[in-house]
Order: sequence, then structure tokens, then C-alpha cells
Amino acid sequence: MSSPSKRREMDLMKLMMSDYKVEMINDGMQEFYVDFHGPKESPYEGGVWRIRVELPDAYPYKSPSIGFINKIYHPNVDEMSGSVCLDVINQTWSPMFDLVNVFEVFLPQLLLYPNPSDPLNGEAAALMMRDRTTYEQRVKEYCEKYAKSEDIGAAEEEKSSDEELSEDEYASSDEGMAGKADP
Repeated sequence: MSSPSKRREMDLMKLMMSDYKVEMINDGMQEFYVDFHGPKESPYEGGVWRIRVELPDAYPYKSPSIGFINKIYHPNVDEMSGSVCLDVINQTWSPMFDLVNVFEVFLPQLLLYPNPSDPLNGEAAALMMRDRTTYEQRVKEYCEKYAKSEDIGAAEEEKSSDEELSEDEYASSDEGMAGKADP
């Protein structure tokens, strides 16, 4: 086993053994979801977001790709795609960091100290600079509307393609089309 894949496994196990709920997306260890709670004493407190993490083949030498699945109101997160503009992850990543650092340090820092001068959500950045109180109120509204633990599954389904049928829909559409079985 090569060093990067061993490290990937080790970091993933470390993350799973911490208090985070981790859900694998497929059989490999490169894509998974992590449930992330907003930092205490911030407008994001009480919010729960499902974060999609993709580890590149060159991980830990190349940074993981991080995105919010359910909506969050933040200057450095694209509201539609959930992409995160995070210097530490995108530009200053080092193999010394691991996945636990992402969820215990980098993401909480991002939520606690937004950078409105480098926005992915221009509206949130402008509101934050113009009227901090209204901005924090909007953050809390988004938390209430999109970031409750029961919303996590719903956000995931919303993001999946509308053309795909769920297993139940697929099964029920077959029933109407199927003819009588040959005796």
C-alpha cells in the first residue's frame, strides 16, 4: 500500500473515531460526507451541515475538496454550489494537516471569522460589511431553515439530479408497466 493511501485511511479512521458522523459515498475512501455543527457562541451555533469531502489521489500532498450540501449564508461559501473559498484548504494546505484539522480548526475559523473582501457570496459579504446585525440575523434564519439535523437528508436529495428516480419511484413506475407474468 502506498504512503498516500495509508495516510488517507489513517486520517479517515481518526475522523471517524472523533465525534463526527462520517458517511462514505462509495466503496473507495476518497468521497464521504461529514456532519458538521456550527461553532458555539456564533450566529451558526445550533446549525448542522452535511459537508461533502473529496480526497484527491495526491492527498495529503494536495488539499481535500470541501463543499456544503445544505445551504449556508456566508461570504466565503457559494450559496448555490456550496463551494468553500478557504485559503488554508485551497492555497496553504500542508501534509502536516489532517481531516480532523479541517473540521476542528479550519471550518470553525471560517464561520467565526468570515472574509468579506474575498467573497463567493457577494450579497452576504456586502450585508456583513454594511449591517452586521442584519447579516447575523440572516445567518440565523438560514440555520433555522436549512441547517437542522433533520434537514441533512433532505438537502442531499435536493442536490441529486431531478431526472433520477428514487428506488421507490423506480419500483412503482415498473409496476404499472409490467404485464402479467407468464404462467
